[in-house]
Amino acid sequence: MKTAYGQFQSVLEQLKADGLYKEEQGILTRQGSQIETEEGGSCLNFCANNYLGLAGSEELVDAAKEGLDRWGYGLSSVRFICGTQQVHRQLERSLADFFGMEDAILYSSCFDANGGIFECLLKDDCAVISDELNHASSIDGIRLCKAKKYRYKNNNMEELEKCLQEAQDARIRLIVTDGVFSMDGILADLAGICQLADQYDALVMVDDSHAAGFVGENGRGTPEACGVEGRVDILTGTLGKALGGASGGYVCAGRPIVDMLRQQSRPYLFSNTLAPSIAAASLRVLEIVKKDGWRREKLQENTRYFREELRKMGLDIIESTHPIVAVLFYEAEKANQAAEAMMKQGIYVRSFVYPVVPKGKARIRVQLSAAHSREDLDRALEAFRQLAQ
Repeated sequence: MKTAYGQFQSVLEQLKADGLYKEEQGILTRQGSQIETEEGGSCLNFCANNYLGLAGSEELVDAAKEGLDRWGYGLSSVRFICGTQQVHRQLERSLADFFGMEDAILYSSCFDANGGIFECLLKDDCAVISDELNHASSIDGIRLCKAKKYRYKNNNMEELEKCLQEAQDARIRLIVTDGVFSMDGILADLAGICQLADQYDALVMVDDSHAAGFVGENGRGTPEACGVEGRVDILTGTLGKALGGASGGYVCAGRPIVDMLRQQSRPYLFSNTLAPSIAAASLRVLEIVKKDGWRREKLQENTRYFREELRKMGLDIIESTHPIVAVLFYEAEKANQAAEAMMKQGIYVRSFVYPVVPKGKARIRVQLSAAHSREDLDRALEAFRQLAQ
């Protein structure tokens, strides 16, 4: 065995010893509120991003089948060569219209979308100012660009303003934030961010992956919920969470920004086109989101009820109105043991420990869905109640 292999194995053994080694649980069914797993058998799923309960829906399966029949399996090409079909352009127009933006561009994932923005738009005479809790995709994308980099504490407008003041000589200033911080389930202070952006002539970029389709009165995400629609310059998101749960990402922005990305964004230029069946099903998702407000209403009611019941038990949760519910156990071992105990009761949740979250902030992250019934919620709450005793 080569020396490097032994070194890799040592790292893996240390991850196991620290409780950081991640075992993948094979799922034997469609995604839904109840699933069958290879090891745990039948269980209720409380850790998927399936917020609207659409991932396993027959309607989307039918739409994808129609897309396969009409457009084929794949295009064996990137977009600018021979990889653009009518269905892709139609989805981009529909996304832009839904989110109230001028134009949109598709990527194979939101990770690629965030990875392809900064190097393209920002040069060494620019500045990028990032919230400390932003998603890894934005962090990695920022690393690729030559702009001067600033970071402010989560939702801290005083620190953000200081960064903007320090960056006043930059040709372009871009503030970057998640719309919802996925480990905590809290919303960004977009009203405060947009006010400072106006004051200091900065652009605002929001990764709204954990809000698109269900946050806001019409599901248009955190800009709608925070009352700043029309003031966010770049909106990124995924089709892999509430909007169907398959894959694909997008950037919605003004036409000059989208045109720049089409010409120079490397993940777009050098990645195969989004599968046409996913594009076709995503168009159906947008139709569903527009007409089926009951899904958002049920998700909101599930969230309100679940959070209220956890508070009654005396469990520590991070306060928010979002269906990501972070239940704090603080110590990594306690969080890991709690997740294992719940799995034995047929409740599928995962623990999150350092370095995914700060040391001393280990937790179970519950993710609620419109697909969860009240009975489902009560079963999960009973499992938490036993942990709280």
